[in-house]
Amino acid sequence: MISRKIGIVLLALASISITSCSNDSESDLLDLPDGNPDNGDLVTYSNDVKSIIDSNCLGCHSSPTRNGAPFALINFSQVSSRANSILTAMSRANGTPAAMPPSGKLPQATIDIIDQWIKDGTQE
Repeated sequence: MISRKIGIVLLALASISITSCSNDSESDLLDLPDGNPDNGDLVTYSNDVKSIIDSNCLGCHSSPTRNGAPFALINFSQVSSRANSILTAMSRANGTPAAMPPSGKLPQATIDIIDQWIKDGTQE
């Protein structure tokens, strides 16, 4: 009697599991790995890039700079004027000369946000 109840419960759980994951329509998927919002909004410094720079670069690229950083990255003007160099440095493999940040390569999705920001025209 107990094993029959367990069997019914397991069958019910299996059928719920199977039917809950049955939709694989590509139109339902969000394609956000480049950091560009699905609604077509541009990637901007204020909304997307500033937090990346603040979290990963300001430890050295502050004002005054630290740890031998050659320039500050504390505002839009400073970051946008060096956007391509920042992307290049972030894209380098760990341990290569001038790879940034020195603590290790950022996730590709984060680097892709910087790349998309440049493609979108480095909007503030």
